[in-house]
Amino acid sequence: MAERKPFLLRIDPELWRDLEVWARDELRSVNGQIEYVLRQAVQKRKGAGRGGNPGEPPDPGPKPA
Repeated sequence: MAERKPFLLRIDPELWRDLEVWARDELRSVNGQIEYVLRQAVQKRKGAGRGGNPGEPPDPGPKPA
């Protein structure tokens, strides 16, 4: 398994409670749920590009003249 980078996350208590409920519903830990949501967001962003490399940011479109 790849090494994981530990970091401190400050989070609103209400959001934390919502994540606890969501994680429990999905049979995950809160940490696992946060990682899952972040991975989904990154994959969605990578897929939003216009045909280029999936790791590249989306094409901003034509430049103004």
